[in-house]
Amino acid sequence: MQKKRIALYPGTFDPVTFGHIDIMRRALKLFDQVIVAVALNPNKSPLFALDNRVHFIKEATKNLKNLEIVPFDNLLINLAHSKKASVVIKGLRAISDFEFELQMGLMNRTLDEKIETLFMIPSQEFSFLSSNLVKETARHGGDVSKLVPKIVFKELKKSFS
Repeated sequence: MQKKRIALYPGTFDPVTFGHIDIMRRALKLFDQVIVAVALNPNKSPLFALDNRVHFIKEATKNLKNLEIVPFDNLLINLAHSKKASVVIKGLRAISDFEFELQMGLMNRTLDEKIETLFMIPSQEFSFLSSNLVKETARHGGDVSKLVPKIVFKELKKSFS
């Protein structure tokens, strides 16, 4: 029996965008299961609480099979071990993303050399998209309805009205 290929896709997802969901869909073509690990990052001040961010992703991806969404607040490698994941997926939009994600990937490899990091680039229509850009645009009354799931759009409107 072949071992199940499980990947982790970690992030803050504050909020989840169609760029994130694009990576999730494409990762599901490569792996038997993808676990979206929603981080409680003490170095960031998220707009949305961890439970809300998990709920938004679950709602926006309910039609995707073999996708699990979990909150986490410890070392990613510990989560990888507990979920039997062998790959960490990271999305890259720009050189600045690469520098940070390379450091994180090398640290993860130092902690467990069996867990690989896979960098995925977004589909072209999402190459500019970031959660920060979405929040900043929504904060100033811009229409982000084409960039985020409906549930996120509604909550952004509530937050900034």
